[in-house]
Amino acid sequence: MLTQIVNGKILTPQGWLKNGSVILRDNKILEVTNCDLAIIGANLVDARGMYVVPGCIEMHVHGGGGRDFQEGTEEAFRVAVQSHMKYGTTSIFPTLSSSTVPMIERAVRTCDQLMCEPNSPILGLHLEGHYLNPRKAGAQMPEWIKNPDPNEYIPIVENSPCLKRWDAAPEMPGAIQFGRYCAEKGILPSIAHTAAEFEDVKAGFKAGFTHVTHFYNAMPGFHQKREYKYEGTVESVYLIDDMTVEVVADGIHVPPTILRMCYKIKGVERMALITDALAVAAAEGDAQAFDSRVVIEDGVCKLSDRSALAGSIATSDRLIRTAVNMADIPLADAVRMCSETPARIMNVLDRKGTLEHGKDADVLILDENLKVRCVWAMGEIVENTLF
Repeated sequence: MLTQIVNGKILTPQGWLKNGSVILRDNKILEVTNCDLAIIGANLVDARGMYVVPGCIEMHVHGGGGRDFQEGTEEAFRVAVQSHMKYGTTSIFPTLSSSTVPMIERAVRTCDQLMCEPNSPILGLHLEGHYLNPRKAGAQMPEWIKNPDPNEYIPIVENSPCLKRWDAAPEMPGAIQFGRYCAEKGILPSIAHTAAEFEDVKAGFKAGFTHVTHFYNAMPGFHQKREYKYEGTVESVYLIDDMTVEVVADGIHVPPTILRMCYKIKGVERMALITDALAVAAAEGDAQAFDSRVVIEDGVCKLSDRSALAGSIATSDRLIRTAVNMADIPLADAVRMCSETPARIMNVLDRKGTLEHGKDADVLILDENLKVRCVWAMGEIVENTLF
């Protein structure tokens, strides 16, 4: 099937293109061209002057639509993924909070199965924990946190072809060895829930920890011990130019001023936007978080004792609106941080993240209020309020 999208502002790697076309054939982008003449036999879609941009890649998300990936079932995975796709997420890396080994194994089996389906939006599994610093556990289950154990993680990696990312605190005993092992296996080790200072971060980076999980959250900044001052994880990450970060851009996890500062320092190519969404995101009615300790208050998930945030209720389109409307980030860069940059970090830029010939047909149409009006995932419409 041939689809031609015309009369929109098209975001290309070279910038905005007006009066052009995005042409889709089956599940691929056939062409992005400056010609808008109708192609005979094509299904013509009039974007009505709206924005035509690449689909969002969600690299850190725990659930949606009332279901959590930690459940590990096929139904939970499908409901959560489909719920986010309606809001512009066309590719997704399901994320597990700190879990037991049986929970991980169950999620791996489901993820492996769904990834094998034709045109699957699932690109791989992300484990956030459980090799974290207990002093920075936040909303992670404290009883499941431990130091990296090769007798545990090696069998998991060897039996989990879907595993693409695994987070840890680099200062914990055995974490450097763990990061090096993951990197050698093509799994991205990411710094998370940590009290690391510069030497820890630098050692982690050399071992393969080239990315940082929900930057600013569950990690210290500049601080003082007795009369002396020390850099925190935040300043250490800024000092390593090639280290990439992800930020929860719901306008709550970090203030918009910090979101803008991170953008100015790290730049669009080293900063991704994430939802870190829980099951209550994109859910109808009175959906509850998978973790009974979590409450929803002030538009965000928190532990019931208010000691920590516990994830967001955001969807991908909200990330773009927050970046543009609250942090004064240009729309093109806000979109790129939800698409191109995650694709680069997760090593799928060869087929995802930009509107270019030969790439997967993952396309959004956003209106002037940056609301999603149409979503194509692998050439199939999954949401449409445009026509």
